[in-house]
Amino acid sequence: MMKPVILLVEDNKEILEFIEANLIDQYEIKKTTNGKEALDILRTELIDLIVSDVMMPVMDGFEFCRIIKSDLELSHLPCILLTAKNTLQARLQGLELGADVYIEKPFSPKHLKMQIASLLANRNKIKNYFANSPAAHLKTIAYTKADERFLETVNQIIEEHLQEQELDVDRLARYMNMSRTTFYRKINAISNLTPNDLINVTRLKKAAALMGEGFNINEASDLVGYNSPKIFSKNFEKQFGMIPSEYIHEHLKGKR
Repeated sequence: MMKPVILLVEDNKEILEFIEANLIDQYEIKKTTNGKEALDILRTELIDLIVSDVMMPVMDGFEFCRIIKSDLELSHLPCILLTAKNTLQARLQGLELGADVYIEKPFSPKHLKMQIASLLANRNKIKNYFANSPAAHLKTIAYTKADERFLETVNQIIEEHLQEQELDVDRLARYMNMSRTTFYRKINAISNLTPNDLINVTRLKKAAALMGEGFNINEASDLVGYNSPKIFSKNFEKQFGMIPSEYIHEHLKGKR
């Protein structure tokens, strides 16, 4: 199993090495000493979480965090800010800019590790809930307003083109006006799914919604682009752990 990748951004090399030494057993570490270099790394490397100092040359942690959270390609990344500024104003500024966690220096390495593990675990729980629940909407995996708008647009485009058998990552990226590589990376990072998997899950969730409205299995499978109800049923069971007739029965039971 691959280790999660953490980007450390800290201009004090002793602190940088101290943090790395405490995390290296559980995580793959990338590191740099300022926000500008960190942004360059984020454009080319697959990162799962960022730990950044606030007071740095070239670009400080506040500006770095602001850019990340307002950039559609990066806005899903969890960010922990470390700072010697222990005023309420500094804490509020960090959280207002989108930081997920704000830790004051000096800090306990154990506390940092717990915050990292908690953030990553919660993200994975949300991703798994979305993938395994027929009723969970795509935007439930959004971490920021930018992500929510992005995912609502993706969901809308997939639903508009559900009956297109040719709908795939290339076509969906074109509809989103994004390069294939950028679109693939964003979807995979935010959902743990490939875009083609996401298209299929969205099809199945739409079918679940249609069955909940009273459409039968054959009608629902046809409306979401399946040529074969048998293949639809097999895919539905594989994704959600129940066959469509079981889902309909559960849904009706819940309405009583």
